[in-house]
Amino acid sequence: VTPVMSSPCCGFLAQYTHHHLVAFLLTFFSYVLLHASRKTFSNVKVSISAQWTPSFALLDLFSDLFRYSDEATLFLGVLDTIFLFSYAVGLYMSGVIGDRMNLRYVLSFGLCGSAIVEFVFGTLTEWLQFYNIYLYCGLWVLNGLLQSAVWPCVVAVMGNWFGKSGRGFVFGLWSACASVGNILGAFLASSVLKYGYEYAFLVTSVLQFAGGVVVFFGLLTSPKEVGDPSPVERDADSHRPLMSDEEDEEEEGSEEVCDGGYYTIQQGDEEPRETPKAIGFCQAFCLPGVLPYSLAYACLKLVNYSFFFWLPFYLSRNFGWKEAQADRLSVWYDVGGIIGGTIQGLISDCMGKRAPVLAVSLLLAMGALVGYSHSPPDQVVNAALLATTGFFIGGPSNMISSAISADLGRQEALRGSQEALATVTGIVDGTGSIGAAAGQYLVSLIESKLGWMCVFYFFIVMTGGSIVFILPLIVTEIRAMWRDRQARTYQL
Repeated sequence: VTPVMSSPCCGFLAQYTHHHLVAFLLTFFSYVLLHASRKTFSNVKVSISAQWTPSFALLDLFSDLFRYSDEATLFLGVLDTIFLFSYAVGLYMSGVIGDRMNLRYVLSFGLCGSAIVEFVFGTLTEWLQFYNIYLYCGLWVLNGLLQSAVWPCVVAVMGNWFGKSGRGFVFGLWSACASVGNILGAFLASSVLKYGYEYAFLVTSVLQFAGGVVVFFGLLTSPKEVGDPSPVERDADSHRPLMSDEEDEEEEGSEEVCDGGYYTIQQGDEEPRETPKAIGFCQAFCLPGVLPYSLAYACLKLVNYSFFFWLPFYLSRNFGWKEAQADRLSVWYDVGGIIGGTIQGLISDCMGKRAPVLAVSLLLAMGALVGYSHSPPDQVVNAALLATTGFFIGGPSNMISSAISADLGRQEALRGSQEALATVTGIVDGTGSIGAAAGQYLVSLIESKLGWMCVFYFFIVMTGGSIVFILPLIVTEIRAMWRDRQARTYQL
């Protein structure tokens, strides 16, 4: 007898316990704190650049790394690229590690280790008045590798606790963690920046380290840890194919009974199943849907992270608004992404398909980008267009990186035999991060040579490219929906 989490017959909320809530909140705020620290670095770049260049009054031989502010700004851009590339490489490795080690240990190590690196980078070097280009580069490479351990682990934990039924809505709501982290990071940095940028790093690193400690002692990575006697925790519906032209069929020789918010799957005299082995990296890459979604996410994350890194700069330079106004206005993009991820995830749950929802949203995103590129210099109109753009770009980005990654790691090819959730998540997000890293250089190059309008044309092309990569999956799922509709019509 194998108890497996899931219970649609007992109602959507009845299937969840306080253990689900704790897992949701701990993983959510883990990534909130991580993204808050990442956003802090973006928000204090002006102060860092000023510290690294000489003042008019006094030339400080200890703190002045660069003679001109443009050189400091260029180095900050190099640090962004270094971080994203090391983050991408780390995601490929950390996903594999996460499927082979205790997720709680890997997650806590990533959070606490990254917090220490950020403290040394932004606070300790300033307190000691020690500035060195090579030290900064080395620390930021290490930071990217440590932070890469977090996302695959939190997605894997969520995939263990929440079954495919309702996953789109739950993961859509949960994936707002990055946007909430951006907002929190901007608030924390602006609150203490008057005391010095080192205190912005101090606050976020201390909070992040504390979060890692709480995760280490409080997180349960799967239902097995609260008394599930089965060596494998699988959703009752996790074996259903992610992409199939055929209708779902009931398994023969099994009986499902709803009991206290869980399904009990009785397999007759079947022997207890062995603990699933972790899948290899190449095997995970070859799973159905992994490669096209990874390539689509590379295009989409390029656009999404370009807004993350360049939006305040664009608002300030293009419209002449003050830096504080630009920072506040940029929050609306994250607000749109939060709402978009939740609503689109809920729609995909109702439809039972993800790809068609993504396709429609991305098509509308291309129109939203055209509209935003022609935004008038009015902050209210700009905020509305920005939220709309975030809804149609941030929503699909959140869904691919969370709900769809969990679907891919729980598909038919893996049923009851192998574990791949963290590995698949690392592949998808790692490929996306490579696209985002390359995009930061391309955006600066296109803007300097051709202007901001061509940058938006570039975003539109990349959004269209993401649709092209998942087009076969869209066709497959639409065909499946059509066949299901025909079958129901025939039965009536």
